[in-house]
Amino acid sequence: MHKSKSNVYFVLQSAFYMDKQQQPLEDLQHIKKMMERSSRFISLSGLSGIAAGICALTGAWFASREIHCWVNGDCQLGLLINSAGDELVNNLFWIATLTFCAAFSLAFIFTYLRSKKNGTPMWGTTTIRLLWNTMIPVFVGGIFLIRMMQFGEYQLVAPGCLIFYGLALVNASKYTLGEVRYLGYGQIVLGLFNLWWVGYGLQFWAMGFGVLHIIYGTMMWWKYERK
Repeated sequence: MHKSKSNVYFVLQSAFYMDKQQQPLEDLQHIKKMMERSSRFISLSGLSGIAAGICALTGAWFASREIHCWVNGDCQLGLLINSAGDELVNNLFWIATLTFCAAFSLAFIFTYLRSKKNGTPMWGTTTIRLLWNTMIPVFVGGIFLIRMMQFGEYQLVAPGCLIFYGLALVNASKYTLGEVRYLGYGQIVLGLFNLWWVGYGLQFWAMGFGVLHIIYGTMMWWKYERK
């Protein structure tokens, strides 16, 4: 009987010490989560990536139809009219602009909804840092590509978009989910390959901005939002 009581006492004492040891670990994890909330924008939604990918694939489809109609001279459908070279470039520019606006709007909506659901602020110091570190490579790349188009070097626009966008994601990953860095690496790799296969710019563009975004968004949704 005495031995049985000793065993019970030993078990209770061990559980007490284990609980005391586990408490600091839980406190550290809580502090770590609080620090991540204050230094990283963690409300990015995986649905934003999926929506952006779908918009990119849709834009790529319209762009391919526009190019096909211009090359073959057989456009007969509404907006897809037979164009001279300058008009084709103008049409492609507006397709890209509308695609970007649609993707950005949907990304904002899904991110806002997740931010509201998690109870985290949508706008703050971390958001400003994220936008600033994203926009610098995008802005510089945009100026570079516009100047390149003025010299008629259109074949390098698609790889340039992928490379500068990838650099922007890698640069911004310090202030948001770490997985964004790998999406950036994928964009950069596709852009570099596209430099040697310049005739497939639209296909690489669709793979980078479309397929990779959908894969990334699906993985992020499954990892962070599924529950």
